[in-house]
Amino acid sequence: MADQEKFALKMIVDGKERNITFEELALSNNLAQEALVRLLIEKKVIEPKELVEMMAKVKKERYRTPDSMK
Repeated sequence: MADQEKFALKMIVDGKERNITFEELALSNNLAQEALVRLLIEKKVIEPKELVEMMAKVKKERYRTPDSMK
């Protein structure tokens, strides 16, 4: 069976349909997230330390184990 690429979504750009792969979508999301974080830090809305602390908090919440929930 030949590899069939799965698409995350379809977009219409300049009247032409374009399939977006999951890899392209992930890269686009990553670039947008990095740009947003840079802007927030440059405009002093957040401090890098706050971002790192929040990332640790989210990671802890997301990757809970049954033992950590006791």
